[in-house]
Formats: sequence, C-alpha cells, structure tokens
Amino acid sequence: MMTRLLWCGLLLVVGVWGCEEPKTTRKTNAYQGPIEEINNVKMLYSEAAVLRVRMTTAKQYRYQNDDRKYPQTVNILFFGPNGEEVTTLRSDSGRYDKAKNLYTVMGNVVVINKQKQEKLTTNELNWNPQTKKVFTEKPVLVQSKLTGESLRGLGLDANQDFSQYSIRKVTGVFNVEGGGGF
Repeated sequence: MMTRLLWCGLLLVVGVWGCEEPKTTRKTNAYQGPIEEINNVKMLYSEAAVLRVRMTTAKQYRYQNDDRKYPQTVNILFFGPNGEEVTTLRSDSGRYDKAKNLYTVMGNVVVINKQKQEKLTTNELNWNPQTKKVFTEKPVLVQSKLTGESLRGLGLDANQDFSQYSIRKVTGVFNVEGGGGF
C-alpha cells in the first residue's frame, strides 16, 4: 500500500510538472527608429566641381541601414551646365532608399522649369542620382505658360533638370502644327 501511494504521488508530481507551460525567453525587438536626426538640412550634389542639385529641408532622419526620411517640405534646385537655376521642385516630404540609391518625393509635388515656363504637378517623383533620371508611375499634369497647353498622363520619364521629358500615357489639350492633309 505504501508503494502504491508512493507511485501515485510520483505520477502526480510528474504529471503536474509535465503540464507546466514551457518557459519562453523574452525576445527583445531591435530598435527600428532613426539613429540620427538633423535639422535645417542642405545637401549639394556636384559633378566636376560644378553644382548640379541643391536640396533643402527642415528635418532628416537617418536609419541604421543608411535610409533617410524627410518628413517635412523638401525643396530642390536643379542647375544647368553653366550653373544657372533651371528647375525648382517642391514636395510635402521625401525619402532616400540607400539599397536602390533612389530619392522619392511625395505629396503635392510641383516642378517648375524656368526656361520652358512649364509647371509639372504629381503626387510622387523618383530621382536616381547615378543615372540622373527622374521618373514616376503616378498621374502627372504639365502646363505650359507660353503655349497654354495642358498635358495629362500616367507616368513620366525625364532628365534630372527636366529640360527633356516624356509622358508615358498622354491625354490632354495641346497644339499640333498642320503639315498637310490627313
């Protein structure tokens, strides 16, 4: 009888011990936020000691992977071959993806080409400093002060100073010079 009680007690202890929930080790989530915050940012890009692009913004956050976010208004000036201001850009915010080497500006993007007197508006533009190309997949509107033309489209490809661009899927009102019959 004593042996039986001993075995029952042993089984009870093993059973209770076996039902105990496994202890979990607490996982600590690595910090994902910015590692650096800079105020009143002014970045300059030059080629062969000639200024090509100047970007200013009130705040920049830099992350562990070297990505950057610009949560406030971004202003960019593009300069021509002789150092003259050719184009201005303004957006609500922006970001830089280090892995893709790609800057993106978002929200109420307005680009003004001073020489052509054209204004481009869209919600998002991308700039690759390596290829010196600007592009978007989003809807765009280009208005010419000189001709009164208004072009709409979906998607755009341009060089970085916007002196040349092409709209991918064009709609809108524009002038076509006649060259004879149909």
